[in-house]
Amino acid sequence: MSAAATSRASAGTVSGAATPWLLAVLVALATFMEVLDTTIANVALRYIAGGMGVSQDEASWVVTTYLVANAVIVTASSFLARLFGRKTFFLACLGLFTLSSVFCGMAPNLQSLLLFRVLQGFAGGGMVPVAQSILADAFPPAKRPQAFALFGVAVVVAPVVGPTLGGWLSDNYSWHWCFLINGPVGLLAVALISLILREPAAAVEERQRVKEQGLRFDLVGFVLVASFLGALEIVLDRGLIDDWFGSTFIVTFAVICGIAFVLMIPWEITRRAPAVDIRMLGTRQFGSCFAVMLATGAIVYATTQFLPQLVQELFGYTATWAGLMLSPGGLVTMVMMFVVGRLSGKVQPKYLIATGAALVALSMHDLTNVYGNLDFWFFAD
Repeated sequence: MSAAATSRASAGTVSGAATPWLLAVLVALATFMEVLDTTIANVALRYIAGGMGVSQDEASWVVTTYLVANAVIVTASSFLARLFGRKTFFLACLGLFTLSSVFCGMAPNLQSLLLFRVLQGFAGGGMVPVAQSILADAFPPAKRPQAFALFGVAVVVAPVVGPTLGGWLSDNYSWHWCFLINGPVGLLAVALISLILREPAAAVEERQRVKEQGLRFDLVGFVLVASFLGALEIVLDRGLIDDWFGSTFIVTFAVICGIAFVLMIPWEITRRAPAVDIRMLGTRQFGSCFAVMLATGAIVYATTQFLPQLVQELFGYTATWAGLMLSPGGLVTMVMMFVVGRLSGKVQPKYLIATGAALVALSMHDLTNVYGNLDFWFFAD
């Protein structure tokens, strides 16, 4: 057997005759569900508030709790994946996500809904980083750009599809189906992934070796990072609603965020096995990629949460039309993910990123010209 073949055999994560593309589709589907739930409830907040007899302000915690739980668990996902194995951890997260989604749909009151959303956020936050590792193992380097393009469709398009699907379900059925729809899809994904996914032998050996040497978890670093991210998310998400620093609640979480951030940096820099290796931000390639992804995520999530509520409250859109407003952009994004995947071997990535950033900047500038007599296509474009 050649060296290349041996490498592929040791790194393969797909069993039997199943192809890596089938695994990629299933992993992307699971990730799609997770990212979808960050925005699917945005257009349904009115229905949730009315159905549970609470204000829309109180109902907005359905979004906040999910995002905070997502941010908190990401920092521990690497340790948990090494401890239990990628397959076991990914399937556990997917199973918990599916179960908590069903419980969200059946929640009798706001308190229980928020609890299940926290569980859903914890489970979902652990899936995305592990999913990328699974794809990297399943594909040779030459095929990884196309595989990650498929994954990118799930990550980028799901926040746009979420309001559309959530609005249609809320208007035509019930807001409960925004969560219940994950049940059958999640069960199918769990069953198929458990059948075809196999961990690389090298990963199994490495996990056994690390366990023998003693697997240490940076608990203090995790608490600091989680406190910083969780408090920052609450401040940014609730600041406008609660009058920013005129609110004692916002001031308290801003102080927690600041203290955690100040303590986090020296602690993580001096650890041998930190929860988050902050030193990587000092490298040109990783630091620039981090900045680009941070900006991209901020724009995608901010617009998909803000615009549906804007057009419903000020322009009289139904939940369905508020979601449809984002659909054209989602379709274009889906097509461009595959186009960019094809171009990645011919055009330097920095030029593709620069072109995309310029187009985003132009569209964001256009959105600053909002006034009271705008039509559907202004927001859709």
